[in-house]
Amino acid sequence: MIQHAIENVPNRKTGYCTDDVARAFRVALAHLRLAPADKQSARLAAIYLAFLAHAQLDDGRFHNFMDYDRRWLDEVGTQDSCGRAMWALGYGVANAPVQTWRRVCATLLDRAIPSIASLEYIRSRAYAALGLAHAAQALGEARYSEALRGLGNELLDAYRANASTRWHWFEDVMTYDNARLPEALLRAGQVLEEPNFGEAGLAALSFYESLTIENGIHVPIGNDGWYVRGERRAVYDQQPLEACALVDAELAAFDLTGETRHVAAADLALEWYYGKNTRGVTMANAGGCYDGLAEDSVNLNMGAESTLAFLSAAYAMAARRARVLRAVR
Repeated sequence: MIQHAIENVPNRKTGYCTDDVARAFRVALAHLRLAPADKQSARLAAIYLAFLAHAQLDDGRFHNFMDYDRRWLDEVGTQDSCGRAMWALGYGVANAPVQTWRRVCATLLDRAIPSIASLEYIRSRAYAALGLAHAAQALGEARYSEALRGLGNELLDAYRANASTRWHWFEDVMTYDNARLPEALLRAGQVLEEPNFGEAGLAALSFYESLTIENGIHVPIGNDGWYVRGERRAVYDQQPLEACALVDAELAAFDLTGETRHVAAADLALEWYYGKNTRGVTMANAGGCYDGLAEDSVNLNMGAESTLAFLSAAYAMAARRARVLRAVR
């Protein structure tokens, strides 16, 4: 899973990173849920899990960057990469089709839990919370629920400290992977049956929708300036991971409330990849997903983050539709 690409050709000079391997592990498992007999997905999932095990440090944290010749380039990875690794492992505890994989995921996740205290950034904590929510829901074990409750309280505190009548958000600025913040609270609220988490998550998601859904089109916060409270929001450069985050947040809201409008909103976010965006550009095709949508151009490179975001969103919606169809039958 090479980090970056030159158009749709992997750029080996950029090597590997735990961030993307963690995403890839979740995507491979999500595809196996849809196609249990797919040998390629099973092979890749095993490779990605082995990478995560190799990346973990003795204190539970993770390396992030690896050169193409398989040398680690850091002493410890970014906080986001550590959070995403925990997210992937928790997802594996709940969704890996092989019992040995589930046990390995649980062992690595258990080793990582004490390192949560080192996560200072709100998104890093949200990623870890998503993994713990999967593990807690699957196993019902106190160590996961207790750690999840602690992270949920931190997210709720951040929301309450920054929210006002016109700004229902966790910080004074919206930057990247924004919808993961309400999603983490929604998942924690559902698993722990904690109404305060769910209520704050729904309020933040509703506020985010009011900013990023315009005339039936998902318009992510652009990373060319982002959105600082009281200032003008950036429309471009739109990143593929934003649409994926909104798909997952809306499905989390549906799981909590049963309100079908959230499934419709998730579908709208998925359509961003297929051309229902501010420029009418199809961002994903058989080669992968373009890296960004600018005001007058498209970043034609198809890096791992972008392509995995598209696949994750597509598989999440496909799984949802399959469950709905089974229920109807």
